[in-house]
Amino acid sequence: QVQLVESGGGLVQPGGSLRLSCAASGFTFSSYAMRWYRQAPGKERELVAGITTAGGRTNYADSVKGRFTISRDAAKNTVHLQMNSLKPEDTAVYYCNTLSTRGNAYWGQGTQVTVSS
Repeated sequence: QVQLVESGGGLVQPGGSLRLSCAASGFTFSSYAMRWYRQAPGKERELVAGITTAGGRTNYADSVKGRFTISRDAAKNTVHLQMNSLKPEDTAVYYCNTLSTRGNAYWGQGTQVTVSS
């Protein structure tokens, strides 16, 4: 079955960096676009970044452009989110996501990112 397992979250000071990883299994990783979402307390889940199957195209929320970079490693079936210049408003649970060809959404369990001094 499809499994997405996030890691790399934690507590970081404003201006710091974190690198999130999502290990994927149970499907042909190279055939699916991947996305990172986040959800802050009391807010709706929002799309942070996406990457196409071969990694040739990426997209970002305006709030993270220039600070976050999404990438994928086909050899390790892993997608990463490099987060630089973190701000307190980046505090959220970050989720890895993919969609099946039938439109079913798959989610990881999430990893907490807290940006605070």
